[in-house]
Amino acid sequence: MNIHRNLRMLIGIGLVTPEQADAVPTKIHTTAVLRNAVEDVDLVIESVYEDLALKQRIFRELDRLCPQHTILVSGTSTLPLSELQSVTDRPDRVLLANYSNPPYMVPLVEIMRNERTSDETVTTVYDLLAKIGKRPVVIQREVPGFVANRLQGALLREALWLVQKGVVTPRDVDTIVKTSIGRRWSVAGPFEVFELAGWDLVLAAASHLLPYLESSPEVPPFLREKVERGELGVKTGKGFYEWTPESTEVLRRRIALAFARAQSME
Repeated sequence: MNIHRNLRMLIGIGLVTPEQADAVPTKIHTTAVLRNAVEDVDLVIESVYEDLALKQRIFRELDRLCPQHTILVSGTSTLPLSELQSVTDRPDRVLLANYSNPPYMVPLVEIMRNERTSDETVTTVYDLLAKIGKRPVVIQREVPGFVANRLQGALLREALWLVQKGVVTPRDVDTIVKTSIGRRWSVAGPFEVFELAGWDLVLAAASHLLPYLESSPEVPPFLREKVERGELGVKTGKGFYEWTPESTEVLRRRIALAFARAQSME
């Protein structure tokens, strides 16, 4: 259902033709038998839910069933690479590749390696992702959450603090990001932006501002309370906003159009 919905949206914003969309389901093959899927492949990307024991069990099976040269990749965004390498006899051919969501629109894929991952494995996966139109970035050592999630998490922590303290409303935060830094960051990253400003000015501003930024390692209590009330966002019809199927579709389409415009500028 999600595949067809996303294809309809991509047709609607002009990124694919109806003929291309019709061809997509014919390229997807499924099986309930793991051996049938992996016994003669060069690369496997695992993407089950975030459960370490489950992923380790799958990697043990993949290590047993796949040819010795097969590269094993996990799409995890939170679990340690070393914990997956440890259950295989091919740690040099195991790495992580975290696709940014939605992956059919966002080109970034973060490849995480460590000292046990071979350069050849990294190069092979990088080149494959680039060939299919993704924008891979190599993270050279294990770090929890990759990079995009850490940057997003830092902004989220500050945003939640500002809302909890009554400084601004959630809508205010969204308006500020959408009409200022969000526009800049869509075309220039923070290092590029601050290169233009000058690091002397950045140093002066950071020296004054950083001591006041939220740095607690704890999740804000009011966020836990919201989840306990079942206010999960779109999936329950209420989060910080009220949602209907119509308003949800408007938001999804607005995001998709922005991604499409950004893609056309690259």
